Amino acid sequence: MVRYAALLRGVNLGSHNRIGMADLRRIVTELGHEDVRTYLQSGNVVFGAADDADPARLADDIRRALADRSTVDVAVMVRTGPELAKLTGGNPYASGQPDEVKLLVAFLAEPPGSDRVAGLAVPGGETAEFRFADTGRDVYLHFPDGYGRSRFSNAYLEKRLGVASTTRNWKTVRALAELTTVD
Repeated sequence: MVRYAALLRGVNLGSHNRIGMADLRRIVTELGHEDVRTYLQSGNVVFGAADDADPARLADDIRRALADRSTVDVAVMVRTGPELAKLTGGNPYASGQPDEVKLLVAFLAEPPGSDRVAGLAVPGGETAEFRFADTGRDVYLHFPDGYGRSRFSNAYLEKRLGVASTTRNWKTVRALAELTTVD
């Protein structure tokens, strides 16, 4: 069995796309997954599935089940435990930034086209930095001046890259990597 993390885009941020974590665990369990756990209230669910499961298929199954069994219809990105471990070990900004609040990872639904990647730039006047991970589906983000007021947001990434995305802070990424580690 492999451990996976599913990251839901835009849940529990306001009055829209609200789902309780108990409901999320129930839905993912009903799909046949094992040892289902949630992390925080922001749409992170960790579970076990077959070694040969396709993460894109898992993401689609979870998205459809959420839409069918709740009022939530959002993009879902799935990563394996080894993928998350590699991400946490490969952050080019982690060693130079002691303030983890300024480090994030954008999880993309699929790799964007090379033309979109080449055209991605931080809006003028901002100090944010980014680097694509080897997977091509994840983007390391560094915000020396903080993320809260940056125009280089998740919505900006989605528009520029043409793919769905969800962003998690570094503490959450590290926690999900730990939760998906198989002992």
